[in-house]
Amino acid sequence: MKSIPAEFLDLLKDETKSFAILGTLMPNGSPQVTPVWFNVEGEYILINTAKGRQKDRNMRARPQVAMTILDPKLPYRYLQIRGEVVEFTEEGAADHISELSRKYRGHDFDIPKGQVRVTYKILPEFVSTED
Repeated sequence: MKSIPAEFLDLLKDETKSFAILGTLMPNGSPQVTPVWFNVEGEYILINTAKGRQKDRNMRARPQVAMTILDPKLPYRYLQIRGEVVEFTEEGAADHISELSRKYRGHDFDIPKGQVRVTYKILPEFVSTED
């Protein structure tokens, strides 16, 4: 991922199991913040949520997001990313949440009956770091 400084790329690797703190915008402009699992595909950060949750509704309506990715071993070391949701899809999202669950918990995700999963593709536009 070319926008991320090389010395912070380890935070994006599956074996690091970093969490991202995702910030979205509510209809009134106030922030909404949620810890999320994530992985990377090329230049994009991928997250997954259930359709209808607040972050889902927020990102569909207002695609500007911010996130902080914390180093799980040294929480004062982190990446701050601001970007935009450039795509979201239900196609393959059930497989994607299981992929993330294997990364973070070591087993597939048990999707509750009737829940629809959505994968979001986020393009980082601004990156800053702290260590």
